Amino acid sequence: MHLLIVMPVFNEQSTVGRVLDKVKRYCADILVVDDGSTDGTGRILGRRRDIHLIQHGRNLGYGRSLIDAFRWVDAHGYDWVITMDCDEQHEPESIPAFVREIETERWDLISGSRYISPQREGDMPPTDRRAINVEITDLVNTMFGLRITDAFCGFKAHRVSSTVKLRLDEAGYAFPVQLWPRVAKMGLRMMEIPVRLIYKDPNRHFGGKLDDPGYRLKHYLGVLQAEWETFCTPWPDEPVACCGRCP
Repeated sequence: MHLLIVMPVFNEQSTVGRVLDKVKRYCADILVVDDGSTDGTGRILGRRRDIHLIQHGRNLGYGRSLIDAFRWVDAHGYDWVITMDCDEQHEPESIPAFVREIETERWDLISGSRYISPQREGDMPPTDRRAINVEITDLVNTMFGLRITDAFCGFKAHRVSSTVKLRLDEAGYAFPVQLWPRVAKMGLRMMEIPVRLIYKDPNRHFGGKLDDPGYRLKHYLGVLQAEWETFCTPWPDEPVACCGRCP
C-alpha cells in the first residue's frame, strides 16, 4: 500500500514544525499544501527536505488545497491519503487507527468523527459551529441516505482511485458539503471512526463573510441544494442509477 499524509496549511507557523515531526513517527511520506500563507509558514516549510510541498501564490481555499493534493497523489501513484489539519486539533496518534481500517480493504473512505464517543480537550467549539454541523449532517443523511455523525471533520482516509472519480471542485470551506453527496452518488464504501474533539483556539475564524454564521449556513445550504439538483444526473462517462429519492 502506497500511503501519503496530506496536510493543508494556512498561517500555521506556531504549530507546523511540531506537528510534522509528530506525524513523521507514523508515516514518513507527507505532502503539505501551503495555501498562500503570509506569516512564516512558507519559510519553515521551504527549509524542510523531508516533505513534499505544494505552495499556492495566494490563498485559494481549503477545498482547493485538497483538490490539488488529490491530483498530485493520483499523478504520483499513491493508493491512499490521510488528510489532517496542522493546528494540533487532529492527533497524529490516531493515524494507526485509520491505517488498520485501510488494511481491511473494506472501505473507500474512512472519516473521523468527533461525536461517536466524545472525548474532549480544550474549549468547546463555538455554539454556532456545532449547530451548523448538526444541521448539515442531518440534512446530508436525510437527503442522500447516509448515516454519518460529523459532516465537517477533515481527518479522513481516502482511497485515491475512488476520490478522483468524485470530480470535486468546491474550493472553500463548503468542500465537505460537496464531498458527502458525491460519495453517496458514487456508492463509495465508507465508515466513521472516533477521533478526539480538540478545540484549542476559540477565536479561530473562517475569514470574510463566512465568519457570519447566518451567511455561512446559507452558503452551505446552497452547495447542498446544488448537489441535490444533480444527484441523479449521470456524469458523461459514469452512468448512475436513479436513487429513487428525486423529486
